[in-house]
Order: sequence, then structure tokens, then C-alpha cells
Amino acid sequence: MAKPKTLLPPARPPEDVALAEALSERYLSYALSTITARSLPDVRDGLKPVHRRLLYAMLQLRLDPSQGYKKCARVVGDVIGKYHPHGEVAVYDALVRLAQTFAVRWPLVDGQGNFGNIDGDNAAAMRYTEARLTEPAIALMAGLDEDAVDFRATYDGEEREPVVLPAAFPNLLANGASGIAVGMATNIPPHNVEELCDALIYLLKHPKATIETLVRLVPGPDLPTGGVLVEPREQIVEAYRTGRGSFRLRARWSVEKLSHGQYQVVVTEMPYQVPKSRLVERIADLLINKKLALLDDVRDESTDDVRLVLVPKNRTVDPAVLIESLFRSTELEVRVGLNMNVLDERNVPRVMNLADALNAFLAHRDEVTVRRARHRLAAVERRLELLAGYLIAYLNLDEVIAIIRNEDEPKPVLMKRFKLTDVQAEAILNMRLRSLRKLEEIAIRQEKKALEAERRELKELISDPAHRAKAIKVELQDLRKRFGKGTALGVRRTEIGTARAAIEVPVEALVEREAITVLCSAKGWIRAVKGQGEGAADVKYKEGDRERFVVAAETTDRILLLGTNGRFYTLQGDKLPRGRGFGEPVRMMVDLGNNDDVMALLVHRPGERLLVAGTDGRGFVVEADQVLAQTRAGKQVLNVGEGAEAAVAAAIPSDADAVATVGDNRKLLVFPLDEVPVLARGRGVILQRYKDGGLSDAKAFKRAEGLTWRIGDRTRTETTLDHWVGVRAQAGRLPPQGFPKGNKFG
Repeated sequence: MAKPKTLLPPARPPEDVALAEALSERYLSYALSTITARSLPDVRDGLKPVHRRLLYAMLQLRLDPSQGYKKCARVVGDVIGKYHPHGEVAVYDALVRLAQTFAVRWPLVDGQGNFGNIDGDNAAAMRYTEARLTEPAIALMAGLDEDAVDFRATYDGEEREPVVLPAAFPNLLANGASGIAVGMATNIPPHNVEELCDALIYLLKHPKATIETLVRLVPGPDLPTGGVLVEPREQIVEAYRTGRGSFRLRARWSVEKLSHGQYQVVVTEMPYQVPKSRLVERIADLLINKKLALLDDVRDESTDDVRLVLVPKNRTVDPAVLIESLFRSTELEVRVGLNMNVLDERNVPRVMNLADALNAFLAHRDEVTVRRARHRLAAVERRLELLAGYLIAYLNLDEVIAIIRNEDEPKPVLMKRFKLTDVQAEAILNMRLRSLRKLEEIAIRQEKKALEAERRELKELISDPAHRAKAIKVELQDLRKRFGKGTALGVRRTEIGTARAAIEVPVEALVEREAITVLCSAKGWIRAVKGQGEGAADVKYKEGDRERFVVAAETTDRILLLGTNGRFYTLQGDKLPRGRGFGEPVRMMVDLGNNDDVMALLVHRPGERLLVAGTDGRGFVVEADQVLAQTRAGKQVLNVGEGAEAAVAAAIPSDADAVATVGDNRKLLVFPLDEVPVLARGRGVILQRYKDGGLSDAKAFKRAEGLTWRIGDRTRTETTLDHWVGVRAQAGRLPPQGFPKGNKFG
């Protein structure tokens, strides 16, 4: 027998569509689907579709708080198979987050097994873990079987699922939400339920309450991991007014006193969503890289509770300065973002402020209350109809029995004789003989009276908004008792602190200060050795090279070099080559000219002044801060004349009042310091005149203390200087006996 031919619909002719138009149309559809069906929570129940389907599937599995647990694999399988056709990993991750007490302030899933930890470790596989619903989750779904919300068909049309949950629990703000969609995102931190209930009750009475008033009732987020909120109140109010902002959150810490005046800082609460293990690694890296000079060690002594021990370098370190340095350089202080971008009741994304979100919840509860009341009213009406029929039967019992015994079709006869409805007549015919007792009639009359009172109450509830507001207020008061401060979860965890006063953190708190000696050889090789002076004597140089400059410094210091070209170069102390080698050529570190040499090496001291001069005998005073160079090319300060070179760069003591210069001709001159001008750059003025040769060295000193120079390992001071005192630009006189033959003050 030949198979019948399948009739196919006629093929549509191809259409010419611009690529840009087709792409934009399809991408817009994808974007809208991502926004509404994945990433943004609904303002009414605070859930994304995957979370809503998870809770509904668990309710269908009867995983009530009083019942036993079921494997998470079973829950995930039902969700994927019936409601949410996506990957099992994504669904399980969503389930895990609802059970993590460190991620969700009011867990909606009670997990049994390994659901991850605050260190950032993942949960066990779903075949090992088990789950059931919690009381807040049951409150979210209370009324699903009472026509409280709309249902829709699932993706395959075989099941039905709620569009939104009735939400007797203010989940959006209580548990918060986060998500990234196409072109928009949401980030809502958790809050305290008792504070939210207070604000909602206040809004019921004062619908136009200001944000400032609401913030007094909801002073800020209440995060599951605790911490201290140190954002100024005006910033918090502004964030809640606009629906966007951030809050500065710090770890909670305390000082533990030890013996012999020692102490340690203990962190007991972590900032929200900061993995503890990653934080410890970060602090350890900073210690290794010598970026935390005040901290000696970090230890993680956590068990079920967080206990992070920070050991200071010594007992003289101020604990406040120590922890402030860590706040600035680690995630012990974070900013918790607020972006209340949610889907409203029309499924349209928009950014709401605090009042908008709370009012949207109240509006949803008002609608749910009306729908539940109508559903109950219909049930009451049906029951009253039956009870009215039963009472008619009791009043005419003998006649009813006779009709039933004698008539072939008693139902229409009963309906006609006693003016009964079809439902009433059917109920009378289905009555048991036991129900004909006198006591049963009394019970029916009592039930009818109670239901009639309930019917009046329900009708008033449906028609009167004020009556509904009272009912919602009672619900919120009950919710506050169940989840408020009197319960284990209800106590506020995040302290609302005041904005901390700025604590001055010295440089050494952020950078390791280590004593070093900077060495520059005659051939221009530079390096640093540990210690100040004690290791310099043991330093070896390349064959044919020798010591030239030796300067005591610290790793945080900036080192100034003066080239013969009159340019100053800047090196960072901690960047100088270390180790047992000979260092590196200065030319590899700065752009020194081919024929130029280093003529001076000194440590930069902020606010200090320098005496700079060239071999032509000209010089001036310059602020040390003015010679700092930002690039390898250096900074031109001294403009040397033709045939001359830069020769001197010497620090001027704060109490100096005189300058001593000595030339290659071995002539010494002493004159007042105030005769030398202060310039930013230039050639300067003539310090000393020479018939032959040029300037060899110069220094500033305090005349009353005498002029000092070095001879080998000894130091000599000449206090009687009248013979060499003159005015600037004189020739000078031969120095005293014992002056160095190299014509250097040393």
C-alpha cells in the first residue's frame, strides 16, 4: 500500500533584507531576552527566572523545612526537564548561591553537604549535596495555590509555572541581587528584614515619605559577612535617592594584647564577597615585595569563624596606622555597589530608588491580597451554597427522604419542590445517613454563621484599600517577629559606623624602608649594598676601577646625579642594582651624554637647597625639589659656559651662612652665603675668579663652627678663617697647612 503524500506548505520566496537591519533586529531580540529572562530580577519577588523556577520545583517536590532533604541532582533535573532548559552547571550554581550563608543574607535553600566557603572554594558536585526550602522561601510562595499570581505554560507546554511569586517576604532588598545584561546591569546589596518591615509599615501610613526618612529606618545594607559601613550618611541618602551609588565597607578588627607590651590585630569579619584566601595571598605578596613595612606576618587561624591575625613589626607601631595602611592597599576595605536596575510590574527594566522599590513591593502585596481574598470568597460562597441546601434538607427531612425513596429521578423533583440549585440538590443526594444527626445540624448552622462573617470581611477587604493596608501591616508585623532581632538571623551584622577621620599614613607604612649605601665608581658603575657604611669597606671593584662616591641612603630615597653637562638625573633607591656584582653602568640607567661624566651624587631631601657650580667658577643656589627629573633624559639646571663643565652639587645645611670655594690653582675663598642668588636654572654668578684653571670644589657651612675637610680617615676643622674671608668673585688665598692636595673638601 502506497504511503500518502505529505502536503508541505508552499515555500516562502526569499526576501532581500539589509544585513545591518537583520543583525540589529536579531540582536535586539537577544538583548531583550537576556534582560527580561536571565539577568535582571523582578521588583516584586526579587528573583530571576532561574531562582523562581528552582524554588517552585522544590515546592512541587514537597521539600518543606519540616520535611527531609533531597539530592540537588534531583532538584536540578526537575528544573531543567520541566521549567528551565539550560545547562545543569548554571542551574546548580544558582541553587548553591541560594544556600550560601556568606553570600545570601536570608538563605532560601537549606543545604546539607559542602556548599562552598568564604575562602572561595566551590561546592561539591550536585550528586553529593542535598537541599530543602527555608522559611523565607515558603513565605515567598505562600498563596500560590490560592490564585495569588498568574501562571503560564512552560517552554514545552506540558507544565505551568508562576510568572511571579506572591512574595510575602521582601526578597529584593533582603537578599539583594546582581547580574549583567546587554547594556545594563544590576547590583543590590542585602538589607535587614526588620528594618525593611519598619520602612514598609511606615510607607503604608505615609505613602509620600521622603528618602531621608526611609534611610533613618533602613540606614544601609546588612551584609551576611558583617563588616563596618563607613560611608558618610549624606552619600548613603544620595545613593538611595538615585538608586545608584556605592558604600565603603571595612573589615571588622580588634586589638589583642599580648605579653611584654606586644599586640596583634585580629580581623573577625570580612568585607562582602571578598574570598578570604585571596585576601591572605594578596597581603602575603605585599609582604614579600616589601610594600607593607609596618606588618611582620599574617596568619589565617580561621575555623568556623573568621580569624585573620596581623602581626606588627614591633610594639611601637600604632594599630590604627597599621590597619589603615592595609585598608588602602588590600581588600580589607572595598566599595559595595548599589544599582537598583530591576524589572517593574510591566516587565520593563528601570532604575528605582528606595521608595520606588518598597512601594512596588507593597503594590504587589496589595494585588496578591485582593486575588487571594477573591479566591477565598469564591470558596466561601460555594460552601455557603451547600450549607444552605443542607439546612433546607434538615428542615424538611421527612419529605426529602420520601422524595428520594419514591422518585426514580429525585434530583429535579427536589430542585423544583425546595427551589434548590443543581449543586445543592446533588450535595443532598450525596449526604450520608450519619449526617442526619441533630448535632450535625447545629454544626452546620455554626459553620454557616462563621462563613457569613468571613464573607463580609472578605468583601470589605476587596473593596476597601485601607482595610487591605491593615491586613498587610499585620503580615509585616508577623514577618518582623519571625525574622527580626529576636531570631538568630535577625540581628544586624553590618555595623553602621561613622565616616572615619583621615589617618595620616606615613610612607614607611606602605613601602619598606631599608638602609642602603649607594656606591658609584670612578668608571661610572653604580650599585647599592645593604646597611649604611658598614658594608662599603668590603666592596670590591673591577680591575682598574676604584671608589668615587659613597652615599648613605634608604630604599625609599631618590638619588640625584649631576652630570658634567649640567643636567640632574634622578634614580629610585629601591631600583638600584643589588647583589654581589659590580652593579650597572650609570649610562644604562640614564641618558648621560657620550662625553659626560657624573660629577656629584647625593640623596634628595625635600625642602633642602643645593649649591651648584661649574668649573668656570660660576654657580648659584637651587631648591632640591626643582632639580628632580621625571625621565631618563634628566633636567637641565646648570648652563655651563664654553669649555667648562659642571663640577659641584652640594647640600646646604639649614644653618649655613658661608660658602667656601677652592680652585685648581689651590686658592681658597670664604664669603657670605647670601651673596649667592637662588635660581631655578642658569649659569649663576662668579663665585671665585681664576687666572689659570677653574673651580675644584665648593661647600656651604656655618662659619661659627669652622670649615671642615677630610684628610684620609681623619677630619680637620679650621675655625680661624679671617685670612680667607672676602667677598664673592675674589681670587682667594692659599689654604692652611694640611689642606688636601686634591683640592677637595671631601
